[in-house]
Amino acid sequence: MTENHHKVIIIGSGPAGFTAALYTGRANLEPVIFEGMQPGGQLTITTDVENYPGFEDGIMGPELMDVMRKQALRFGAKSFYKEVTDVDFSKRPFVVKSGSEVYTADSVIVATGASARLLNLPSEKHYMGYGVSACATCDGFFFRNQKVLIVGGGDTAMEEAIYLTRFASEVTVIHRREGFRASKVMLDRAEKNPKIKFQLNATIKEVVGKEEDGKKFVTGAILENTVDGSTSEIEADGIFIAIGHKPNTDLFKGQLDMHENGYLKVKAGSTNTNIEGVYAAGDVADHTYRQAVTAAGSGCMAALDAQRWLEAQGIE
Repeated sequence: MTENHHKVIIIGSGPAGFTAALYTGRANLEPVIFEGMQPGGQLTITTDVENYPGFEDGIMGPELMDVMRKQALRFGAKSFYKEVTDVDFSKRPFVVKSGSEVYTADSVIVATGASARLLNLPSEKHYMGYGVSACATCDGFFFRNQKVLIVGGGDTAMEEAIYLTRFASEVTVIHRREGFRASKVMLDRAEKNPKIKFQLNATIKEVVGKEEDGKKFVTGAILENTVDGSTSEIEADGIFIAIGHKPNTDLFKGQLDMHENGYLKVKAGSTNTNIEGVYAAGDVADHTYRQAVTAAGSGCMAALDAQRWLEAQGIE
């Protein structure tokens, strides 16, 4: 075997990848983690994380990922700050490429996550984590008695708008059309909620905010009317983007089975993909919960599944 051969290669970081690395590291499997384009995953663009168990006073997203990484490395995992550009799961050992570099592995854990679809505005990026969020269940708590906007027209947007009414004083749904993709049941619930308003035929042209005493915060948004092109400003303390998520699975098309929405399929009660020795953990295979703690849990499952499979193959 070459020096580029590993018992376990983990593609992607974040709670799933780091937890998988921690468990496989403790099993003396010497895993390597390809951290990819966004080391630490989606939590690196989240400021305060208050719903991850074990941190009574909360923790910053990037700090939580750094702690997880250090814990995994302590048990023998290695981090490669490289992007995987190609894989071949048709033969064993599996082949994983990063540019011109070729690596082989006895088992692979896919933890590439999912990316929230965003508006791709410079101002959105500037205030991400400082009033702009792509996760209502993560950040809604911070907007008690405040006005928030939610962008989207599907079931996720309606569900998150209803959830935000637990905290916010007013929730305005911004939607680019008159009609909604949301199911009638979800739309009816949102329309009947007295805290929810609707601004239709509108898109956010720019996120508006301030910086005082070294702190950034959102104050509102400039809306553009999709019918006549006119603009107006709306006040808000927070803006939630709910236009969907895209699983980072393009790399595995034609090799791993996927649902219609692109999320990887795993066998019930496990993290097994359709290829023996290849496992999927975290948001890449989860379009329902998408939480740090569920991602970490499935990372643990993937590590144990891989460890047991490797033992059955006589690789320890």
